[in-house]
Amino acid sequence: MSVEKQPKDNYTFKLRVKSGILFGVCVLLTLICLVPIYILIVNATRSHTEIANSLSLIPGSHLMKNINTIATDPNFASFNALIGFRNSAIISVGATFFSVLFSALTAYGLYVYDFKLRGPAYTFILGVMMIPMQVTSVGFLQFMIKLNLNDSYIPLIIPTIAAPAIVFFMRQYLQSSFPLDIVEAARIDGCSEFRTFITIAIPMMKPAIAVQAIFAFIANWNNFYQPSMLLISRKENQLTMPMMISILKSNDKIADYGAVYYAIALSIVPLIIAYLLLSRFIVEGVALGGVKE
Repeated sequence: MSVEKQPKDNYTFKLRVKSGILFGVCVLLTLICLVPIYILIVNATRSHTEIANSLSLIPGSHLMKNINTIATDPNFASFNALIGFRNSAIISVGATFFSVLFSALTAYGLYVYDFKLRGPAYTFILGVMMIPMQVTSVGFLQFMIKLNLNDSYIPLIIPTIAAPAIVFFMRQYLQSSFPLDIVEAARIDGCSEFRTFITIAIPMMKPAIAVQAIFAFIANWNNFYQPSMLLISRKENQLTMPMMISILKSNDKIADYGAVYYAIALSIVPLIIAYLLLSRFIVEGVALGGVKE
């Protein structure tokens, strides 16, 4: 009995050690992600002197003072949270909608339909994904100036239709969890191709769409490079939230770290809300309402 029991005990011990190591790594990664955000929120409640003199994990008592400073101090006149939220929301929501919808449609076409150029088209999309945005930014800016679209949100929203990384992810998701039999069944029932995509494919792709919507929204909300490049005139009613934060950080007249931290903490609130609204789809079933092969 002892000889048979020993290998089982060794396996159980190794499994517990492995689980403990994995749990420790997950806790470490969680702390690395959450501690900077927590320190940001704590500093938003502290005074400039407290932040400059020491690091603390205990919230301070200067939150209302920092809010009042943001609202009344002339040095913070360039920071208008309502305007920043509005402009960033217009760009982020529009870009997220177009990129996710058209990427899902493209991935669906590449996976469902069998045509001669399917392979080369997918290879071309992967090739475009490898090109950094900075490489094409100068030519893109010149093209937008010729079209008289600089100082406009249009070039920040419409070009997001072409999102190679999202297409790649969506296609991989379809290959792993979307049975083609359900498309054939819909065709036999007389369902049109576009209706099949809207009523069958989209509901089954909800987890993938939710994940990519979160990533796209965060990327567009935090995007500073393109808006600062295209919004040349720097009009106050056009500034996005990252542009306003950049102006605050670069203003030499501002000597109130507490108010600056509060402004930065305020700018991440929509990202947290977006994650809370969409994260439930991530843990749902892979194929919602679909059939299994």
